Amino acid sequence: MTQITESAAPRARLLPVAVTGATGAQGGATARALLRAGRPVRALTRNPGSPAATQLAALGAEPARADFDDPASLATALDGTGALFAMSTPFGTDLGVEVRQATALLDAARAVGSVRHVVFTSATNADRSTGIPHFDSKHRIEQHLAGLGLPWTVLGPAAFMENYANDWTLQSLRDGVFHLPMPPGVPLPVIAADTIGTFAAHVLARPDAYAGRRIDIASQWRTGEQIAAAISAASGRPIRFEQVPLSVVAAHSEDLATMFRYLQDPGLTIDTAALHAEHPTIDWQPLETWAAARTWDL
Repeated sequence: MTQITESAAPRARLLPVAVTGATGAQGGATARALLRAGRPVRALTRNPGSPAATQLAALGAEPARADFDDPASLATALDGTGALFAMSTPFGTDLGVEVRQATALLDAARAVGSVRHVVFTSATNADRSTGIPHFDSKHRIEQHLAGLGLPWTVLGPAAFMENYANDWTLQSLRDGVFHLPMPPGVPLPVIAADTIGTFAAHVLARPDAYAGRRIDIASQWRTGEQIAAAISAASGRPIRFEQVPLSVVAAHSEDLATMFRYLQDPGLTIDTAALHAEHPTIDWQPLETWAAARTWDL
């Protein structure tokens, strides 16, 4: 594997950034932001020949096969990279698998010897003993990362705006209703995937300034009524907000029900005003701008 000596360490800034989840929302946004900034990107994916990977390759990224259950593929994909954008997901698998796979990725990043900075995306307040299963799993990964001896930064994104345009949400939007398991008038912190990617690229370009920091990130706070109004204005369709009972959520996922109980009380804690003041060059895309830029097939 590639080893970097102390005298060569400054050149790590010129090495590719390995981006996991590169064909998804967060990873894809990060890869595109890095490419726009002129940083080489190695897009880690199980299928380098997929349409999404091909699109990234057309933008200048280097797709590389990486399977979290195949340590040899991780070592090969990470070899010669100078930094890593790491993410994990409990959905489509289970929490134990999420932690095991993310741990394997981080261990591989340490082992290759070239990686000098890891940025891991977790969740807002995941380090605060929330009791939310898929928050707690991410905190376990954060703790493992902190013990590796590599410079690290943890980002804790708030609720994804993209959740308001997924298939389940679109079904109800076509009936003129925006469903959310939150009481009327109670806001959530929200953020777009593109903003996460922009912020991650900003951090990856400044490892010395961000090493050892955990930063929760959000663009703004929005209530269910405000989200419905933004989608209504963007789509040209009347959309009203309707609260979903937690019992309905629990029937689908106790994990998500636990999350929305926490979001209602005590709620997430993030000072968006201070965050934005510290990072004035970031485009903190408002929900209304995000909604207006989408094509709503309603």
